[in-house]
Order: sequence, then structure tokens, then C-alpha cells
Amino acid sequence: MSEAIIRAKNVNKTYGRVKAVKNLNFEVPPATCFGFLGPNGAGKTTVMKILYGKANPDRTHDTEISVFGYDPRYEELQIKTLSGVVPQEDNLDSELNVIQNLKIFGRFYQITGKTAQQRIDYLLNFMELSEKKKAKIRELSGGMKRRLIIARALLNNPRLLILDEPTTGLDPQVRQLIWDKLRNLKKEGVSILLTTHYMEEAFQLSDSIIIMHKGEKILEGNPRELLKRHIEPHVLEVIDKTSVEKLERFAPDGNFRKEESRERILYYSRSVSLLQKMAEELAAGEYYLRQVNLEDLFLKATGRELNELQ
Repeated sequence: MSEAIIRAKNVNKTYGRVKAVKNLNFEVPPATCFGFLGPNGAGKTTVMKILYGKANPDRTHDTEISVFGYDPRYEELQIKTLSGVVPQEDNLDSELNVIQNLKIFGRFYQITGKTAQQRIDYLLNFMELSEKKKAKIRELSGGMKRRLIIARALLNNPRLLILDEPTTGLDPQVRQLIWDKLRNLKKEGVSILLTTHYMEEAFQLSDSIIIMHKGEKILEGNPRELLKRHIEPHVLEVIDKTSVEKLERFAPDGNFRKEESRERILYYSRSVSLLQKMAEELAAGEYYLRQVNLEDLFLKATGRELNELQ
């Protein structure tokens, strides 16, 4: 495996009495997508900000952070030169049109004149926004704005693209388009850091993920491998709790794990035949038998109860 482009060792961050990040360690290989998952307040965005120098970690003697060989605590500008950042919020200038937004941003990287125009034309075409290049920002849909922010983050040909919840609130068509564009960037050698609340997004894009909870790393690895190692492959969702009485005779078998989720009961098992037999006791519409997904693992790792920050 190629040498890691990002190394983080014993990273901590405290805000007042809140420990936002606790002893976090990870490495990111080049040309991969590395995802951060966790409930609100888990520390995902804080980690991102630390990596590109917008937030400083706690001062501890054993903390080590390297992004392309630079320490964001002291070499923030060098890292920003090599990176593109897509923040959670929409921070486009609503008084300007699409091209003006990109040209002004390009000046921060000394990208001007013919070079800027060629790069802007390429990115607008890449993000399928060419027809909107003279449109005012207020005329764009939410999906168009998000694609424009990603195009803006790519202006300086970054080696690292940092995406903080890039598709939140977008419809499935736009989300799929953005996923395809990110896959293409990865093939071109761009490394991607991703935070997202969409489990399918993390599963589709990430080569490795970290699941965080209350500032700590709970699990790390390839999403598919994590599913194989840490959770049963099949689940029977019982939608109506009053139907559970029909399944009591299966309890002595013990070949399943039971979880309660407000109005539902979930039975996880490595035996799909057992779950099929249980499902036969239920009426159509009372259950849903399926394979587990990353959301099941996420909830197993972090819990189903809302915390005070959600």
C-alpha cells in the first residue's frame, strides 16, 4: 500500500467541559475515500477542521498530525493550497452569478485570466452546470448550489477534497450524480475525506470508514468487512410490536439477537431460514425480512437512543 497522505495520532479536542475528540488515531492512503460517521456531536466536523487548520487540537505532547507531510497546526496555508473544502453550509455569494463566484474564488489561488476561464468551463461541464454559468445564485436549486460548491472546491486542482455532509437535503437524482463525480475524481487520484449522515453514501463511496460516538472511534475499516465481522447478515423487522407474541415460541432457540426500536422489534440472525420461519407466523405488512446494512451496524455501535445533541 502507498504511503499514507494523512496521519493522525492521539488527537484530542476540548470545548469547555465537552471532549469533542478523544485520542483519535487513523491513516488515509492516497486516492481513496475515507468516511467519518457518527451522530450529531460525535466529533466528525471537528476532526475535519483540525486537519485543514481551521481548529487547533488540544496541546498534548504525543499528538501528531500530518497532511501531505505538513502539520496543520503550523502549516495551514500549505495544506489549504493542496486541498478543496466543501463545508456543510451554503456560503456562495448570492449577489453574484455562477461564473463570478468561481472567478473570485480562483483569485485566492492566483488562478486568473485564460487559465481561470478554462478551468471554470471544465468544472461547470464536469458538474453539469454549463447552462447555468450566468445565472444568479438565488436562481439555482439546492442541488445546483451544492454542485457549484463542489466545483469551487476543485478550482485549484486539489489532491485532497474535504466534504462535510455534501448531499444533505438533496434529491436522489442529484445525490447519485454527485456520487458518480466523486468516483471519477478518486480514479483521477484525488483523495476524499467525507462526513455524512447517509449510510448508503458512506457504503457506496468509502474505502474505509470510522464510526465515532461522543468523540471516540468505535469502529474502523472497510464498510463491507465491518458488516461481515461485527453484525449478523440478516434481520427480520417486525413493524407492529403487538405481533411479537406470535414469535415467543422461537425464543428458546436463541439463534437470534433482539433489538427494540420504538415501534419496531428487530431480530438479527446468521440463519436466514430461522428468520423465514419466524416470518411465516406473521401477516403480510407486519414484517420486513432483509439483509443488514451499514445503518444497522451504525445503530448497534452507537445506540438507538437520541443523545442531548441530536
